[in-house]
Amino acid sequence: MGPAPATDDTLRLYFLCASPVLAPASAIALTLRAVGGLTTRQIASAHLVPEATMAQRISRAKRRIAGLPLDTAGGLATVLRVLYLVFNEGYGGDVDLAAEAIRLTRQLAELTDEPEVAGLLALMLLHHARRVSRTGPSGDLVPLADQDRTRWDTAAIAEGVTILQHALARDQLGEYQAQAAIAALHADAPSTAETDWVQIVEWYDELLRLTDSPVVRLNRAVALGEADGPQTVLAALAAVPPDLPRYAATSAYLHERAGDLAHAADLYAQAAHAATSVAERDHLTRQAARTRHHLTPPS
Repeated sequence: MGPAPATDDTLRLYFLCASPVLAPASAIALTLRAVGGLTTRQIASAHLVPEATMAQRISRAKRRIAGLPLDTAGGLATVLRVLYLVFNEGYGGDVDLAAEAIRLTRQLAELTDEPEVAGLLALMLLHHARRVSRTGPSGDLVPLADQDRTRWDTAAIAEGVTILQHALARDQLGEYQAQAAIAALHADAPSTAETDWVQIVEWYDELLRLTDSPVVRLNRAVALGEADGPQTVLAALAAVPPDLPRYAATSAYLHERAGDLAHAADLYAQAAHAATSVAERDHLTRQAARTRHHLTPPS
C-alpha cells in the first residue's frame, strides 16, 4: 500500500468517534458518515436498514459526543476496533474505506510500538491482498475456495507476513495478531484443499482463549469441518448461539458438505433473509437456489 503520508487530523477524528460513550454500532455509523464520507443513504443500504433509521442513529451519536473534551475520546483498543470495522465496510460503495483504513492504521503503527497495532495492519494487508478476487464481474461475492489465487497481491501478502512475524516475536499475542496468523495461512495455501486447516484450528483456539467470542467459535467450526470433516463439526455448532449472525450460512455450508441438501437449502434461504448486506443476501439466495436445483431429480 506504500508508505504513509504525514499524519493528518483523521486519526484524531477516529479517536473522537470511538468515544466510550458510544455503542460500537453507533461509533461505526458515525465514523462512516463523519470521517469516511459516506452518505446516510449509503450507510443505511450497507446495513439493510431504512435511511431514516440510520439518520436517527447517526444524529443520536453526534449528540452524545457533542462538546466532549478530548480526554474522553476513545482509547487505543476502541480505535483499533473501529478501524477494523471500517476496513470490513470498505469493500463496496463509492469511497475506498479499506484503503483508507490501511492508511490510518499504518500511521498509527508509526506512532505507537504496540504489537496489536502491527497485528491489525498485517491483518488488513493480508485481507486486502485478496480484494480483486473477492467479487465477480457483476459484483457478486466469490467464496475463498473459488477465488483465483493468481490474482492475489503477493507484495501485500509478503509485507503483511513480515509485519506479523515482527509482532509475534514480541510475545504479546492479541486477537488481531491471531487473526492475521490465520489470514497468513490462507494466503500461503495454493488451494483450499492444501490449506493447513489443523494449524488454523489451533490459531482459532488461541483466539477463543483471548476473546471467548461466539463468532470465533463459529469460524472455528468451519475450520474444524475442513480439518476433520463436516460430520464431526456439526456437533460443535451446538456450542454456538443459533441467533448469531452468519450462523445459518455456516450451518448451511456444513450441512451441504455432509450431504443434507434439503436442510442446507432451507438454511441458505434463512441466511439470505438475515443478511446484513445486499451482496451477501444475493450470494446466499443463489446458494439456496443452487442447492435446491441439485435436489430436483432429472426429467
